[in-house]
Amino acid sequence: MKKFNFRKVLDGLTASSPGGSSSGGSSSGGGIGAGSGSVHPGGTAGAAGTPRDEIQEILSSDYFQICKTVRHGFPYLPTALAFDPVQKILAVGTRTGAIRILGRPGVDCYCQHESGAAVLQLQFLINEGALVSASADDTLHLWNLRQKRPAILHSLKFNRERITYCHLPFQSKWLYVGTERGNTHIVNIESFILSGYVIMWNKAIELSTKTHPGPVVHLSDSPRDEGKLLIGYENGTVVLWDLRSKRADLRVYYDEAIHSVDWHHEGKQFMCSHSDGSLTLWNLKSPSRPFQITIPHGKIQRDGKKPESCKPILKVEYKTCKSSEPFIIFSGGLSYDKACRRPSLTIMHGKAITVLEMDHPIVDFLTLCETPYPNEFQEPYAVVVLLEKDLIVVDLTQSNFPIFENPYPIDIHESPVTCTEYFADCPPDLIPVLYSVGAKHKKQGYSNKEWPISGGAWNLGTQTYPEIIITGHADGSIKFWDASAITLQMLYKLKTSKVFEKQKLGEGKPTTEIVEEDPFAIQMMYWCPESRIFCVAGVSAYVIVYRFSKHEVNTEIVSLEVRLQYDVEDIITPEPEIIPPFPDASSQLPSLKSLSGSTNTVACEGTMKDSIPCLSVKTRPVRMPPGYQAELVIQLVWVDGEPPQQITSLAINSAYGLVAFGNCNGLAVVDFMQKTVLLSMGTIDLYGSSDPYQRQPRSPRKNKQFSAGLTELTDSPVSLELERCKSPTSDHVNGHCTSPTSQTCSSGKRLSSADVTKSNRRGPGRPPFRKAQSAACMEISLPVTTEENRENTFSRSRSSSVSSIDKESKEAITALYFMETFSRKNDSMVSPCLWVGTGLGMVLIISLNLPATEELRQTEPVMVSPSGTVLTLKGAVLTFSCLDCMGALIHSPYEVWRDPNSIDDSEKTRKRKLVMYSPSSSQDMGDHQFAVICSEKQAKVFSLPSQTCLYVHNITETSFLLRADVVTLCNSICLACFCANGHIMTMSLPSLRPMLDVNYLPVTDMRIARTFCFTNEGQALYLSSPTEIQRLTYSQEMCDNLQDMLGDLFTPVETPEAQNRGFLKGLFGGSGQTFDREELFGEASAGKASRSLAQHIPGSGGIEGMKGAAGGVIGDLARARLALDERGQRLGELDEKTASMMASAEAFSKHAHELMLKYKDKKWYQF
Repeated sequence: MKKFNFRKVLDGLTASSPGGSSSGGSSSGGGIGAGSGSVHPGGTAGAAGTPRDEIQEILSSDYFQICKTVRHGFPYLPTALAFDPVQKILAVGTRTGAIRILGRPGVDCYCQHESGAAVLQLQFLINEGALVSASADDTLHLWNLRQKRPAILHSLKFNRERITYCHLPFQSKWLYVGTERGNTHIVNIESFILSGYVIMWNKAIELSTKTHPGPVVHLSDSPRDEGKLLIGYENGTVVLWDLRSKRADLRVYYDEAIHSVDWHHEGKQFMCSHSDGSLTLWNLKSPSRPFQITIPHGKIQRDGKKPESCKPILKVEYKTCKSSEPFIIFSGGLSYDKACRRPSLTIMHGKAITVLEMDHPIVDFLTLCETPYPNEFQEPYAVVVLLEKDLIVVDLTQSNFPIFENPYPIDIHESPVTCTEYFADCPPDLIPVLYSVGAKHKKQGYSNKEWPISGGAWNLGTQTYPEIIITGHADGSIKFWDASAITLQMLYKLKTSKVFEKQKLGEGKPTTEIVEEDPFAIQMMYWCPESRIFCVAGVSAYVIVYRFSKHEVNTEIVSLEVRLQYDVEDIITPEPEIIPPFPDASSQLPSLKSLSGSTNTVACEGTMKDSIPCLSVKTRPVRMPPGYQAELVIQLVWVDGEPPQQITSLAINSAYGLVAFGNCNGLAVVDFMQKTVLLSMGTIDLYGSSDPYQRQPRSPRKNKQFSAGLTELTDSPVSLELERCKSPTSDHVNGHCTSPTSQTCSSGKRLSSADVTKSNRRGPGRPPFRKAQSAACMEISLPVTTEENRENTFSRSRSSSVSSIDKESKEAITALYFMETFSRKNDSMVSPCLWVGTGLGMVLIISLNLPATEELRQTEPVMVSPSGTVLTLKGAVLTFSCLDCMGALIHSPYEVWRDPNSIDDSEKTRKRKLVMYSPSSSQDMGDHQFAVICSEKQAKVFSLPSQTCLYVHNITETSFLLRADVVTLCNSICLACFCANGHIMTMSLPSLRPMLDVNYLPVTDMRIARTFCFTNEGQALYLSSPTEIQRLTYSQEMCDNLQDMLGDLFTPVETPEAQNRGFLKGLFGGSGQTFDREELFGEASAGKASRSLAQHIPGSGGIEGMKGAAGGVIGDLARARLALDERGQRLGELDEKTASMMASAEAFSKHAHELMLKYKDKKWYQF
């Protein structure tokens, strides 16, 4: 009987190591502490026990805390726009209740309404550090922007009326609120309490009017007189309401619905936009009819009739200039006969009419003016246009109206994001190099002026290590982003589709049938920052290897074709065949060669497609600009009429010169230095005699497999046997399967050959592909089978390409890892290996026999053979890592980057410089290693070369992991996991002691599942919406320092003085108006509003509220200090003037006294 030592047992937490030859645990005797029990099977404890006892794990739960850091990208589904002309910050509201506040580059703040109701309108309290938002749930919110994370100070919920429009006059504390019923209410901004003063719709319109005027669509006070309020109603009625006398001064009527109204700055005229594409200009002196009617885009009729109607003008802005004609800017209003024309913004300046066509529908626009005062010449200088999927700013100061170059990373979604990778603490020279090659491809023709949204303040903070985010897109493009110091800036864009011939419509080629839409979509990426080798896998079953060069080159693209299909002959007898074991690498080589891909095969006659790839690689020499240049393209080919299955795992190693990838059929290993296929083998063949399961091989001809997303969805009942075979990552719920990008999946239905054509034609609404998450294509739903059933069947393939029928015979490759390690039990030396993880939780080690010298590496073949080592886990394998005997992370070997196209001959001819793993102090330190393996269900740590399981932690029983990564934090390492139930967890290494487990992020969208990734230094990210990247941290240190890293939204700025104010009025805050809103709207004169009309809700409290209050106090102090400085300066000027007047008076007195003395004794007649 074996003896075990138990250490660091955590009460109440148990985990047992599953049975098997590689397991070192025991399920008896009270169990092993979950992730903490140290298990030393007899025979290995002596050899490996001493160094293990010395491993001091630095990390503990105190090092971890989760919080969101920053959100990048374009606000998803925008609805509202606002700008503070003094602070120069912009706010965008969205349909999901989010608000994004943008200032100078680096100042980017995200806040969210708890209700999630759409934002209808936003209004800044100009230069006050506050923002009012009106939501679709008829609630007003006051946000405090004088803190780095804005918080709600007050809310006011309207109970009986729906909010349609809000207006806050400049430097006023009274907010006008129009409603759907046509009434106008007034809210005190300071107390957020409703005034008793109400403008009822029936009082505003004439008594003789029999119809309701409709909702309030516009509110604004007159630039001439703040006591006059202009109210626009939807049906075409406009009322100028006298707030003092509480009656209408004038009313104007028009027979077309009103969409917007804007004043001329003198307050004598206003302009309305209407639903028939017309603009009406009204003069207050003659309100009976419009002063002017224009239909800017309407065709003038020959018979002199009114121009034909156009599309509605949704918004108009009327802005005046001192030295030129006014600007009239509006959206919409195009002629109906131009149905294909894109959404446009029209700028009318004098007689010139400029139409700016947009790529997306216009949501809103704002004209930026030099002054915040409505009664001065506006002097517009730019227009901010908010589109459904973009934000542009047009320069009005130049006659050709160029746009400004946008410094924000709002083009993340230029093509839909399909996968992400995140690298923190990468080599510091990478960012400048990528930026230098990316800068050469920048667009020209932008405005030469600085970006006008320049408010806020931002500094680098304490975090200085470089970070890079890589996004893969549906059109085959890849973007490299500088993500250092919680900012995001595009560095370089790579278009992978350029290596392929363009698909010509109407050719009818069979190669296009696998993926009709987005055939170049990126499915997986693998990047080695040290060697700058980059590798991508596309949805059309191809892999491209890229090398980085600073020099342009013209060269042909080398391509290889690989047959990778689980293809066995039909079984006549039910007896399973036993595949013979591999005796050794040398005797195996011929059979491996015979399984390799061929580049000389041709398609079979007729409809049967065989040995043809999905895409055509360019055969002519291609010009490759500086940056990433294609070294090799590897394509999987059709086999016997079956399309190649999508790639589920990918790894590359620059030191070995090898790239490996797998799918649900098997594994391929390619030498990208010699451009040869080394291995192309079915997964079951990799086991040899080590296969723990006796399987019945199936004929692919009888049970056809098709590419992911191409099989038909059926609601046919699923048999019990099929139910038992399902993976926790591909379970059917009510006959349907939920996928990260597709609603279709293979079900328990056999497809006849006649179904092939149907299934390969995707409907217009079906997404083009499925994204591989971690190292596998996956389908996600809540598990419906029991753990016992899964344990018995071991059928947990994560490949969405495999139907439930054939899961016993198909086993996807889900994880790959190149490493210098011990490939067999009791090996004395480490050697190059490829670790292979499968969807059944099996781990295979492939031995790599590399030529001894650099010269031979270019000519001699690399020998690749399975070692016979098999380890087991529960669930599909997600990730591998290797630790040395002291518990430090061993990095995979890599080649130091050198430019392959260097002009310098010495650079070309110098030998490859490889960085291999070598123990730091002495050779005997390398006598053993720790292998960390994590599957979707559990994590295990094995001791190598003995292959004994030292630690095991069952991470989840009822759910499954979506992502797991071994990351560095505070000069130590840990295992970070993201679970489908929303939990984020970290475990210490090598003991797998749980340190963090927070139910933080429910997987409400499969986008989260397929884009979530961890990186070093406690950071992670995911795609929170189709257009936005959300970054978060699980590091306590970064949470503590986050306030220093975030930008300030509010900076103390002096409000510009009004032009018509004199010195004394400016000094003492006097106004040209005698209108006192407090006297009119205050409780003393207006009374209290009905309690049932609106309910006041105090702002959110807690720590965030306290932080906000503290931030507000700091802002108040800064403002008070600035006000005191201003007052002191003005008092100083007054003192100087007073002193000057006193000196002048003294001089006058002196001269007068002298004159008096001179004529004192003279008589009147002597003058």
